[in-house]
Amino acid sequence: MAGTFEIAAAGDNSYFFRLTAPDGTVVAVSPLFNTLKGAAAGITAVREHAATGHVVDRSAGKPARI
Repeated sequence: MAGTFEIAAAGDNSYFFRLTAPDGTVVAVSPLFNTLKGAAAGITAVREHAATGHVVDRSAGKPARI
């Protein structure tokens, strides 16, 4: 089963989304968006880039792809 994107309101005219794993664990939380349409566009961007994104290890202070 895939994760779930949830859009939520964060006060007056602000929205964010979170990605949750099938077990309910929150995997990622977005920055705030001014519109619901902006939050939906953010989800689309994550979907498009997640499958092709590279992992970069910056833990040692030096960029290195994994």
